[in-house]
Amino acid sequence: MLEDLIKDRERKLNKYQSFFDPYPADSKRDLALKEAKDFFAKLKRSKKPIFLIGRIRAWRDQGKIIFVDTEDESGRFQLVLDQKHLDQFDLVKETFDIGDFVEVCGSMYETKRGELSLLATKIRLLAKSLRPTPQSWYGLEDIETRLRKRYLDLLTNREVRDLFIKKSIFWDTIRNFLKKAGFLEVETPVFELVPGGADAEPFVTHHNALDQDFYLRISLELPLKKLLVGGFEKVFEIGRIFRNEGIDREHLQDYTQMECYWAYANHEDMMEFAEKMYKTAIKKTFGKFNLSIQGNSIDWGKKWPKIDYHAIFKKETGIDLNIVKTEELGEKAKKLGLSPESGFGRGRLIDLIYKKLVRPNFKNPCFLVGHPIEISPLAKADPKNPKKVLRFQILAGGSELGNGWAEVNNPIDQRKRFEEQMKLREQGDKEAQRLDEDFLEALEYGMPPAAGFGMSERLFAVLTDKPIRETSLYPLMKKFDK
Repeated sequence: MLEDLIKDRERKLNKYQSFFDPYPADSKRDLALKEAKDFFAKLKRSKKPIFLIGRIRAWRDQGKIIFVDTEDESGRFQLVLDQKHLDQFDLVKETFDIGDFVEVCGSMYETKRGELSLLATKIRLLAKSLRPTPQSWYGLEDIETRLRKRYLDLLTNREVRDLFIKKSIFWDTIRNFLKKAGFLEVETPVFELVPGGADAEPFVTHHNALDQDFYLRISLELPLKKLLVGGFEKVFEIGRIFRNEGIDREHLQDYTQMECYWAYANHEDMMEFAEKMYKTAIKKTFGKFNLSIQGNSIDWGKKWPKIDYHAIFKKETGIDLNIVKTEELGEKAKKLGLSPESGFGRGRLIDLIYKKLVRPNFKNPCFLVGHPIEISPLAKADPKNPKKVLRFQILAGGSELGNGWAEVNNPIDQRKRFEEQMKLREQGDKEAQRLDEDFLEALEYGMPPAAGFGMSERLFAVLTDKPIRETSLYPLMKKFDK
C-alpha cells in the first residue's frame, strides 16, 4: 500500500515538473501563519495581497473549491482555492498532496462559517512530499518508530514539538542564571587521556592523526577545576558527556550536563545558589512550581529541607554506617535482595544499597547531606567528622537531580584518594576513578577553596515526567535491520 502511494506521488511530481520546478531555491513569505491570524482584520481591510508559506496538513476537495489547512512552526491557517480565482486550479488539484510545502499569494477572506482564510490567487510547490505523512496512512504510535524517526514524531505530534521548545527554554534559563551571577561560560575537550570526575565506564576512541587512543569524557569536572588554578573564579560549561553504561528511564550514554565551579564559596553557598537556580528554571519553563511526577504532586516552590545521609540510610535499611564493617556490608546487601559484583569496595556497596533501597523513597525536593567519604573521592572531608564529606545532592521523585560539594584542593589528600580508587580498579571495579597525574600537578600549583555543582538533562526529564530518551531529540538506538 505504501509503495503504491509513493508511486502515485511520483507520478504527480512528474506531471507538475513538466510545467514548474517542484523544488525551487527561492520563496517569499510576508508573515508567519499565526501572524496572519492575529492581524487578520487589519490585513483584510488593507486588501493588499500577501504571501504565506506552509506545509499542507489537510485537503478538503469540494469540486470547484478546495479548502486547505497549512501549517508552519507558528500554527495553522486555512487557504481557499477557488477555480474562479486560481489560474492553475486543475494542475494544483491533480498534483498537490498532504505533506507538500507551498507558497501562496492572496487576500484575507472570511468563509460563510466565519473561518479566517486566505483566498489564493497564486500557489506553487516549494517541496513535493514523496512519502505520505504518518497520520494520513498508518499513524505513528510505536515509541521505537517515534524515536528512530523523530522528524515524523515532531511532524505529527505538536506536544512533542512543545516539549523541545520547553527544553530549550530550560537550558537558556540555566545558562542566563549562571551568567547573570558572574559565571564565565567555557568549553573544554571531549577527548581525554585520563577520564575523570565521575564513577563511570568510558567510551574509547582512536585519534588517527596522533595515532593514540583517547577516552570520551565522562564528566566536565577536572578541566574546569584547572581553570580555578589558572585564575578564573567562576566558570561553567554546558556540554555533552559520554558514559558506557546501561539504558533505563534515567540514563543515556550521551547526554547534556552542566557543571559550575565557584572559588571562595563553600558548599552551603552552592546549595542556596542551586535551589534558586532550579526554582527559576522551573517557573520560567513550566510557569508554575507544582508538577506531577510519577503520580505524585510535587511543589518545587517550598524551602527544601536537608536530610542526613547516615540517618536516612539507617532508617530505611537498618544499617548503621558508623559501625558496620565492609565485609558485613556485602552480606547485608545480599540479604536485602541485592547482587553486588565481586571487587565492590565499601563505597560501591554503600552506593548500591542506597540507590536500590533509600533513594527511591525521596518524593519531594530536598538536599541529601553528610555523605560517606568512601563514595565521594573528589569532595572535601568534613572537619567535624572526617568520615563524612562536605557534599549535597538534590533529590526528588526518587531520583538524583543534582550534585554539589566542597572541592578537595589538597593535592596530597587528593592523591591518596585516587590511589584508593586505583586499588578498587585493580580489584575489578571498572567504574572506580583513575589517578590523573596532570590534574594532581595542577593542584600542586594551588587551587583556591571552591564549591562545585553539576546537573544533567535528567532534571528536565523528571520535571516532564518522561523517560529521559523521550526528552532527547535523537537518542542513541540499536541498529535496526529493515
